[in-house]
Amino acid sequence: QVQLVQSGGGLAQAGGSLSLSCEASGRAVSSPAMAWFRQAPGKEREFVAAINWNGANTDYSESVKGRFTISRDNAKNTVSLQMNSLKPEDTAVYYCAAARTFLLPRLAHEYNDWGQGTQVTVSS
Repeated sequence: QVQLVQSGGGLAQAGGSLSLSCEASGRAVSSPAMAWFRQAPGKEREFVAAINWNGANTDYSESVKGRFTISRDNAKNTVSLQMNSLKPEDTAVYYCAAARTFLLPRLAHEYNDWGQGTQVTVSS
């Protein structure tokens, strides 16, 4: 059974930091592309960051570039998102996703497996 289990997140003040982690099992373990998306209330799910199979290539949305860092540890089957300099507009439910492609898609429908979602709330 495919599983992406997320942990981390929570509440932070503006300018603060939080981290997210996602542990993969099942077929998600062999997914070359891993990513983070987020969805704020009343908004569509949006791309945040993606990383390729060996961590050599990453992609970030303009809104988080320079503040967030995506990484992966294949030995532990985990992908992480370090979020620094948080802003209130970063408040959303964050989702881990896995795609069976060597590209780094930005569209949610190109991802095959999803985590359960984790709330991140940034207060001003």
